[in-house]
Amino acid sequence: MYAVVEASGKQVRVEEGKEILIDFQDGKPGKKITLNKVLLIQDGPGKSHIGKPYVKGAKVEGVLVDHEQGPKIRVFRYKPKKRYRKTIGHRQDYTRVKVEKIHLGGKEDA
Repeated sequence: MYAVVEASGKQVRVEEGKEILIDFQDGKPGKKITLNKVLLIQDGPGKSHIGKPYVKGAKVEGVLVDHEQGPKIRVFRYKPKKRYRKTIGHRQDYTRVKVEKIHLGGKEDA
């Protein structure tokens, strides 16, 4: 069983027991997180629940594991023939979440 959820404006595929990396969410490790914007749930072969835009009553529950930073990227800007050069770096903040349960709305948990 897996689901596709919207987290911080991005679509992420989640499965029970797996860890996912999403954009930074405020909170301490151990905090419960609920993702309510479920776009799709696949219960088995041929059993799909597709939302319009979200699956009604469905949610994904998880626990915040840790905060991390992504790899450093370098951005180099310049203007030719003007002696303008600028280098900046950036590291994106992420939150690691362990998915505990995928709830399908409207009936008992699958």
